[in-house]
Amino acid sequence: MYTHLHEEIETLKLKVLKMVSLTEDAVEKSIKAYVNKDLYLAEEVQDGDVEVNRLEVEIDELALRLLALEQPVAGDLRFILGCMRISVDLERIADEAVNIAERSIMLSSRPALPFHENVREMGSKALAMLRHAAQAFSSGNVEAALQVCSLDNEVDVLNHKNMREVIEYMIHDTPAIERSVHTIILIRRLERIGDLATNIAESVVFIARGVNIKHKLYFDER
Repeated sequence: MYTHLHEEIETLKLKVLKMVSLTEDAVEKSIKAYVNKDLYLAEEVQDGDVEVNRLEVEIDELALRLLALEQPVAGDLRFILGCMRISVDLERIADEAVNIAERSIMLSSRPALPFHENVREMGSKALAMLRHAAQAFSSGNVEAALQVCSLDNEVDVLNHKNMREVIEYMIHDTPAIERSVHTIILIRRLERIGDLATNIAESVVFIARGVNIKHKLYFDER
């Protein structure tokens, strides 16, 4: 039977999906802003963060109201708690996109370093992880969520590789130190987006199965 609780849960899901869309857009624009030295896109990312923050507050308030007034159990309870977790991670991802946009603005007026393709590749993988995690949430697909978790290793490998290359470049080309430091920070932000996308995927598994998969043991026993 379709109840008032289920109607409210559907509203909650739609708010999370709206927040997902805005966050994906922010990450994509921030990466393009860096690669293309596009100040307009970077400023769009900064301006759009207000809407993401507003949605996080709305999701939190709705979820807390449902917990207090509807007393949900089982799958409904897990879904509400999962949405609260996901909205926090989405807000953090949007913040990382703003950070990338800020670095892009700082770097846009300086000669480019030879790492654009490396950063673009890493950004593409982090964005793909976020999109796959979002699709897993929308569809409730646990297997898709688990695939996102396994992809995190690829972003970690790129993080270490790119960090090492930028540091080596910085050592041999001291005039590029400031630009290199900003690039290192940007790379770290991309790696963090991958981590947060993994958190979202883990929340999808929690919603569907009621288990915490942060420990590798779960993967070994699947």
